[in-house]
Amino acid sequence: MTFPEPARAVQRRVLIIAILASFVAFLDASAINVALPAISRELGGGLPLQQWVVDAYLVTLGSFILIAGSLSDVFGRQRILLVGITGFGVMSLLCAVAPTAVFLIVSRALQGVAGALLVPSSLALIISYFSGAAQAKAIGQWTAWTGIAAVAGPLLGGVFVDTLSWRFVFVVNVIPILVTLLLMRGLGPNIRGSGGRVDFLGAVLGAIGLGATVFALIEQGSVGWSSPRVWISLVTGILALAVFFWAETRVGSPMLPLEIFRVHNFWVGNVATYLVYGALAFGPFVVTLFLIQVAGFTATAAGFVFVPTTIVLLVLSGYFGGLSGRYGPRIFMALGPIVAATGFIWLLMIGTSVNYWTQLLPSAILFGVGLSLTVAPLTSAILGSINAEQAGIGSAVNNAVARIAGLITVAFAGLIVGAHLDKTGLDRALIVTAALLIAGGLVSAAGIRNPRPQLGQDRPAGQGEHDNVDEGARHDEAHQETRRGRTQRERGAEGRDPHPDGEPNP
Repeated sequence: MTFPEPARAVQRRVLIIAILASFVAFLDASAINVALPAISRELGGGLPLQQWVVDAYLVTLGSFILIAGSLSDVFGRQRILLVGITGFGVMSLLCAVAPTAVFLIVSRALQGVAGALLVPSSLALIISYFSGAAQAKAIGQWTAWTGIAAVAGPLLGGVFVDTLSWRFVFVVNVIPILVTLLLMRGLGPNIRGSGGRVDFLGAVLGAIGLGATVFALIEQGSVGWSSPRVWISLVTGILALAVFFWAETRVGSPMLPLEIFRVHNFWVGNVATYLVYGALAFGPFVVTLFLIQVAGFTATAAGFVFVPTTIVLLVLSGYFGGLSGRYGPRIFMALGPIVAATGFIWLLMIGTSVNYWTQLLPSAILFGVGLSLTVAPLTSAILGSINAEQAGIGSAVNNAVARIAGLITVAFAGLIVGAHLDKTGLDRALIVTAALLIAGGLVSAAGIRNPRPQLGQDRPAGQGEHDNVDEGARHDEAHQETRRGRTQRERGAEGRDPHPDGEPNP
């Protein structure tokens, strides 16, 4: 189907907005790694402070990203995205002027709340304006640029740390935020999802469960498991999470609709996400700290290490995203994490004296190829398996899994590398990272199912939830309704979905 030029222009605009909105969140999350030693030198606190500067953001991001997905479905994609991008800018400036460690940690936590609103709404916009192979390609482009932000962040952060101050790592967010706000003006109707009510009880229980558990994991490195503040926090967190899952089966509009995990590719893809993103958060975190604190790299030099990864992502992510839309995501999701794992295994040869050309460069290239193979097909497989009306919560669940995996692996850093990072601790971290990636590839190989060939074509921009779709798509929506976990409550007589693993929306 050929779209009129104005419709294509709107699609391009939506894609740029989605990329920029997520770009700032990924840029900030990755750039902070190279700033941690400088922050610790100025504000004190050592490794526990460094962990909390990372995890304060990840805890609130992971805790509130689910309710953010619900808010996106209830109140509309653009509205929630606008609130999130504005709040993220304000919190970034507060981080930049933080006078104490506590102030910085609190500001990072609030920044995570705003960041939670960005990714689900931005991906939901893409799902609303694209479908089929075009949707997979758009997600591939989104993946490429957000992946570039995640990898280029250390480079940009390193330049700021070495030439200006670690505080400029947060100030830089303001520019893409202003551009995003400008592009959002006059975008069109505020697209809503499947509706419902906001699950505040679930949000509170989820935040307490995750926050208390991660607090225990981080603090045990300083005071040990026998400390009351550690084991009490751990027990509180586990109980809160148990009550959270029980409550989500009882409320009418749950923050985490557990029925969505009945979709085969959705739950398998999220298991793979947990393994892969846990590795991607942990590996670069430890490697960056080692290069700066042990190998003697400057922050800028440490940031340059992953520039080849950025280039590979930029070149290949859209390409592999398009291929996965054509041939199915399974082979890409299986091979990609294993290729990325070889990049971390390669780093086992480095010592306190590091050779960039023979040790770091090959690793960075392998890492980039592995990420390019993995991320866009993974995202397409997960979001393409559910109905477009649930794009907000589906994206939120997937991103919550990724962030929670990251904060847990970072919280375990002290246990894995020891109290002081050295060559032995680095080797343990690299082996754990590679093992997680390989496990993610094996899960995908065994569990992901390629969708059936699609009969429909891409819908033009503007024909999302707010404009309805053509008659064929309406019949397909009725078919896919049974996958959304509301069958028994709303249309119990309609029967069960004959294709539980689903295919991407036509």
